[in-house]
Amino acid sequence: MSMQKNENIVITGAAGFIGSYLVGYLNSLGYENLILVDDFSAEKKVHNYTGKKYLHKVHREQFFEWCEHHPGSVQYVFHLGARTDTTEMDYNVHKKWNVDYSKQIWELCTANNIPLVYASSAATYGNGEHGYKDDNDIVSQLHPLNPYGKSKNDFDIWVMEQKHMPPFWAGVKFFNVYGPNEYHKGRMASVIFHAYHQIKKNGSVKLFRSHNPNYKDGEQMRDFVYVKDVASMCIWLMQNQPKSGLYNVGSGKARSFKDLATAIFTTLNLEPNIEFIDTPEDIRDKYQYFTEADMSKIMKAGYNQPFTSLEEGVRDYVTNYLEHEAYF
Repeated sequence: MSMQKNENIVITGAAGFIGSYLVGYLNSLGYENLILVDDFSAEKKVHNYTGKKYLHKVHREQFFEWCEHHPGSVQYVFHLGARTDTTEMDYNVHKKWNVDYSKQIWELCTANNIPLVYASSAATYGNGEHGYKDDNDIVSQLHPLNPYGKSKNDFDIWVMEQKHMPPFWAGVKFFNVYGPNEYHKGRMASVIFHAYHQIKKNGSVKLFRSHNPNYKDGEQMRDFVYVKDVASMCIWLMQNQPKSGLYNVGSGKARSFKDLATAIFTTLNLEPNIEFIDTPEDIRDKYQYFTEADMSKIMKAGYNQPFTSLEEGVRDYVTNYLEHEAYF
């Protein structure tokens, strides 16, 4: 089965980075029967959904009540809304939105037979001691490094224990997502966003020095994934509904921070100028030196779109968005 243009699609976190991009991406595919759910009070997020086509905007606190008053009016749910601040150390802040609210979404979808794609996170993998494989069976063994990652993993664990579930569900583990519509994120914006602004301002970029003897400075590796690929995979999962479960959403290729910085300099026609600074004490012991999504599960399920390379993604992001402060 595939999503029909006349069916209603809910996107939670629709004012945020990935949520608003997904709204724009769905619009570009001709889907306009969208119900945007978020807290729309943040002024710096308004541009993320300005000009998008949708049916309703519903405040996240009123969403479940709205559903009671509009029975049968939701056919699909993309639950991307979350508290995503990895520096917020109070677990209860994350628990409210990432665990409790997500349980309500799950129960709504289960009771009303609505397929669900929800955002988990690669932060659940912690130091990667169990690898980066989206295996449903290892969820309870994972050790996330911060309360955000723990809240995401706690919800995944809860999901695995459920006897009743939506007709289809996928928990998508986003790796290091970058791309348009992250202007509002401040410290939590992607390294590409911050590096670009440093280069424009100073002509140079500061990267964290390695405090791990196995990695040279700037050779710390991450799976950087362009938000366009993220939207494509989320929609593919909902359209094709393979076996329910957890799915990695990354590029499948770890790249170094040095590669990333070089790609930005190259796009701007500048000579690379990289300085190294100490990793802040407060995150040093929780710092990941390597992440790489094992993408075999979604590919075996039939996803066959090419992944955007770091160089291509940086070029598109910088040239078409950052240089003009443009939104998608």
